[in-house]
Formats: sequence, C-alpha cells, structure tokens
Amino acid sequence: MIKIADIREWRDQDVVDEGGKKIGTLESVYVDTATDEPAFATVTVGLPTRHRLVFVPLADATVGPGYLKVAHPKALVKDAPSIDTDGVLAAEDEPPVFAHYDIAYVPGAGGERRLARR
Repeated sequence: MIKIADIREWRDQDVVDEGGKKIGTLESVYVDTATDEPAFATVTVGLPTRHRLVFVPLADATVGPGYLKVAHPKALVKDAPSIDTDGVLAAEDEPPVFAHYDIAYVPGAGGERRLARR
C-alpha cells in the first residue's frame, strides 16, 4: 500500500490508467477514516476552462517516475462522481463514489463518514 507521506509528494503529477493512458493530475488524497490509510485520490480532469475533480480508488495503485498508475481504465475514472476544483465531498455524496467502482460502502460505527481529505 502506498503510504500517505509518499503519495502527498506526487501532487500535481500525472495519473495514468492501467494501460498507461493519462487521466489527469493528482490533486489530493482522501483517507479511510477507520484506518487513516489512503483510499481515494482526486484527479483534475477536463478542459482548461472547465476543470473538475474525479475520484479514483488507490487500491492496487503504483508509482513510477513522474506518475501514479491506478488500477482502473480512463473511461471509468472520467465518468466517476466529481466535485468542482474548489468543492468538497459532502458526506451524503460518499456512497455514489464507492458504488461507481463497485466497492461496498459502510459508514463508521457511529454513522460517521468514511473519507477525509489529507
């Protein structure tokens, strides 16, 4: 697993899909609140006049010289739930992010959210 301290250094680096196609640039990392391990990244995508941040899981991600490779195809990532570049992920918007990648969403024992931006 990629350590949070390591992945922070990759901010603004290219994010590529499993086949090496560029998806966008790494904007931030969201950790699982139960484990404090990196769980999702936001990737800046879109036209220069209309950027947005899409979410992609970091499970099975690898780093290379100047890029972060995720285990999902570019088309799937680009269709993922997104937020504005200055937006925040609301707690009620977390389940669709997980569902998009067929990942089970289980809130914390007290109903708290699963993801926190680091």
